[in-house]
Amino acid sequence: MPTNFVSADLQLAFDLMAGCATLTHNVQKAHITSADKADRSPVTIADFAVQAYVAQALGERFPADQMVAEESSNLLHEDDGTLLAAVTSQVKTLLPQAEPKLICDWIDHGQGQPTGRYWVLDPVDGTKGFLRRMQYATALALIEDGEVLMGVLGCPNLPFDGQIGVIAFASLGQGAWWLPYQIQSDPKPLRVSDIKTLSQARILRSYEDSHTDSPCIEIFAHLAGMNVDPLRMDSQAKSFVLAGGQADLMMRLLSPDRLDYSEFIWDQAPGYRVVLEAGGTITDTNGNPLDFSTGRRLTNNQGILATNGWVHEQALRILEQT
Repeated sequence: MPTNFVSADLQLAFDLMAGCATLTHNVQKAHITSADKADRSPVTIADFAVQAYVAQALGERFPADQMVAEESSNLLHEDDGTLLAAVTSQVKTLLPQAEPKLICDWIDHGQGQPTGRYWVLDPVDGTKGFLRRMQYATALALIEDGEVLMGVLGCPNLPFDGQIGVIAFASLGQGAWWLPYQIQSDPKPLRVSDIKTLSQARILRSYEDSHTDSPCIEIFAHLAGMNVDPLRMDSQAKSFVLAGGQADLMMRLLSPDRLDYSEFIWDQAPGYRVVLEAGGTITDTNGNPLDFSTGRRLTNNQGILATNGWVHEQALRILEQT
């Protein structure tokens, strides 16, 4: 990426994505076989390895910044050392100085406080997509005083505009852009679709149905008269697809048995900035702006609705009927 194109913050975040993709691909090769695809251990190894790698870089480059991420080292101390050894082995491929204590320290850097200026990381977003070698994302954002300043999405398996494996990045007021992992080129803009009628819109849906209300989404699609087949994939790769105009809306509706659920900030902040800078709109399902000032969870919001902007008010009206 041209150095005059982005801030030092975004340049570092972008540069980290190549290392994260190397780690996730290596874990898939070493630990996922046809016999254990239902086992979560490969994604656990990848989560820890990516978090350690990113935390080390951020701590070295921006020592005054906090980092907020999903993992802590507690699990690594609970088994016979096998998991920690596997994580250490992976991180050593990129950071030869890595050893078990450093790994744990780097991971626990992600237990910082979500105040002031801080980084938010989802190391491997899309567990089932990762285990199936389909869509997953490494998602990183920078937040300051409740404002998402920057978002980066690394999507190693995502096809887009003739490339497979792409990175989206966006800064406040600077638009959303993308680049392929493998080919050196200038950044290209991401822009949402211009579909203006909800019945013609394509909805993005997950393979993973946790934390959402799939029957209600079916009712929504029926009431909206949607006749375009949904596009299904896991992770914040969906935000890339929405920002790139290949689909028009996505939503997370509260599951009936988890009506008190609040989204974690790392599940939303990176894709949030990318979609907004591409011209889209994101609110909760009541139409309220997302409030990133409330800590590790979006406790002032219920559900998520992200659209190309054109169909947002139509979608909110339909949600009122469901």
